[in-house]
Amino acid sequence: MLLAELEIWHTRPAVPTRRVALGHMVLPVDPAPGFGGLLLGAIVASHLDGVPDDLIGDVHRLIGEVERGDRIVQPRLRHRFQVDRHGMALSHHRLVGDGDDISFDVHSVGTDLSQVLGAVYAVERLAAEHRRRIVPVLQKAARWRGPIGPSLIAYLAGSQTLELEALADPRGWAMGILGFDVTGKHPSKRDVTAKFRERMRDVHPDHGGASADAAKAMSDLAEARRVLIAAED
Repeated sequence: MLLAELEIWHTRPAVPTRRVALGHMVLPVDPAPGFGGLLLGAIVASHLDGVPDDLIGDVHRLIGEVERGDRIVQPRLRHRFQVDRHGMALSHHRLVGDGDDISFDVHSVGTDLSQVLGAVYAVERLAAEHRRRIVPVLQKAARWRGPIGPSLIAYLAGSQTLELEALADPRGWAMGILGFDVTGKHPSKRDVTAKFRERMRDVHPDHGGASADAAKAMSDLAEARRVLIAAED
């Protein structure tokens, strides 16, 4: 199942000019970071180390300008961003789901810098309220030094669970895990805490919960409590 996708067009290796353009985009980012934000963050995390050191500062300045909605003067970082894709090569980045498994499907033939620029300019295409929520994901991704996989997804999402439902609709998932009416009003912190304690007793092996499933159930309950309390704050 396709969760997010970004096509980045860029200059072919043998061509002296340096250009970047965007193709097909499927970038759901609400609620943030959404699967689109996770994909954009992963592109930055996996390619920023390959960007020349003397351009890293300008990458961060460009991200800040995109967040503010500034006009981006071209060319930038030795590349020109354009609409026309004639004669350019294609790299694609996809986030896909299979059951509760989430993975990246990447075919990248361009430079690391062209991939990072493609991700940043994709954020520029988002509405202003979404840009402000996704830019911190790119900034967070720039600090990542681990593998590009589930641990990165959890880091970018700020979540202890990688279930698709939890990433797609954190509030709805948390409401269901704790036993609230998913369509009801947001519970108070006191109600969340009470439900959390009640459900923890239910799943704990000392009170009859299944030992094999107890660790995951307790982890999910703790994450659901965090999501709902954070949303109230």
